[in-house]
Amino acid sequence: MTSHPAGPRGPTPVWAVPVLWTVLLGLWGITRQHSVWRDEAATWLVAQRPTGQLWHTLQHVDAVHGLYYLWMHALFTCFGPGLVTLRLPSVLAMAGAAACVAVVGRRLVGSRAGLVGGLALPLLPAVQFQLQDGRSYALVAAGAGLSTLLLVTLLQGRGGTGRWAAYGGVVLVTGLLHWLSLLILPAHAVTLLWTRAGRGAWARWAGASAGAVAGVLPLILYSRGQARQVAWIPPLTWHMAIGPSVLLVVGGLAALATRPPAGRLSATAVGLPLLAVPQLGLMGLSFIQPVFLDRYIVFSQLGLALLIGAVLDVAARAAAPRLPRASTWLVPAVVVVAVAALLPQSLATRSSASRVDDVLAVADRVRALHRDGDALLFVPAFRRDTALVSPEDFTGLRDIALTCPPAESGTLGGEEADPATIRTLALSERRILLVTDAHLHDEPSSPARDQAKLAVLREHFTPVADERVRGRRVTVYEHRPHPRHDPI
Repeated sequence: MTSHPAGPRGPTPVWAVPVLWTVLLGLWGITRQHSVWRDEAATWLVAQRPTGQLWHTLQHVDAVHGLYYLWMHALFTCFGPGLVTLRLPSVLAMAGAAACVAVVGRRLVGSRAGLVGGLALPLLPAVQFQLQDGRSYALVAAGAGLSTLLLVTLLQGRGGTGRWAAYGGVVLVTGLLHWLSLLILPAHAVTLLWTRAGRGAWARWAGASAGAVAGVLPLILYSRGQARQVAWIPPLTWHMAIGPSVLLVVGGLAALATRPPAGRLSATAVGLPLLAVPQLGLMGLSFIQPVFLDRYIVFSQLGLALLIGAVLDVAARAAAPRLPRASTWLVPAVVVVAVAALLPQSLATRSSASRVDDVLAVADRVRALHRDGDALLFVPAFRRDTALVSPEDFTGLRDIALTCPPAESGTLGGEEADPATIRTLALSERRILLVTDAHLHDEPSSPARDQAKLAVLREHFTPVADERVRGRRVTVYEHRPHPRHDPI
């Protein structure tokens, strides 16, 4: 049998380098100095519950994250719970999103634009935050990237009914991961308008979109009944709109720089709506109910990355006639400068202080401060997550307010006794450890149980130790002795 020499290998796919780049950035400091913040703690706790308890939990809280919790439940079952297992899905998902940006950029502009866009995505500050976060938003970004790639493919005349069905399926799954991702549909509609798509494309897009929305609608309606979970989000103010406004200005300048032909499918026709429409849409929704958090629409950053790639390609082409060598080195030079400029932010994002709080840090302080037999109180009850994530640090402590554990009650914080019972139980203790937020506000609007806890501690106990660490606080109280009434 005669052997034949292998033929020349083809060029490396444009998406390969951004995928490797994103994975390396994601693995860098993935444990964040052994820290876990409150939202990740929710993932950690709920995803480890048996399927029956998990389903019971979703009937009470966090239905909007149900599919993500089921996915993480499967991963924890297969690989065991751990910080890498918690965050690696986000790393791989964002790598997938970078691959989609790279392929879309190559198809609409060229390989250089695709490469730059894919490399730029994981460097964007908002994306770096979600790159290593144990929540669903990186997976949503991957779904947005894939649906956008499918749309571009279809508008270029590649594929038929099957790919339109795939487009609708991807939008559906992404919407089930977080239904605010459906804001990508009006962004895609603007792209169709921009490119003057024909009636056939509009009809197929409308059918696929309607199917996806219909599939997500039951989740939207059900999760609306749990709206109290986002009641803490403040109303939209002008200073909250500064960030989106800057992004819109940058996107507009990029569109001017690339000068896309009217009616043509281009990086600007895809990237600018993908960047702008979710931002404007979420701001509009926030006038109905405050929901403006940038992580809800981190997928819009894919549009910014695509525009960055297109602008760098325009700059390289403009420099090529006079400075051919300079145009060759433009891309690596820009990447090096961007990495250097963003290095302080990148280091900060990977530090334990990068999130609102750290449930593991306060657990460590509880272990150092408590004595066996001490009582324990949490304000609010959700701060009980630190004991659930790190139960070994709470050995020997008695959670006196808890009547039904979170897993059994289908809640995140568990069920507690009534205020009068909490007060009676606290008065019978000699020492109590209080775990709460670093800045505790004893407001009249706080739950009656929390008011009862703070009132009895204030009236009958003396703080003997008080430590604040990474957004949380642990205070040790000792019962004051009753004053003696000596006879006259």
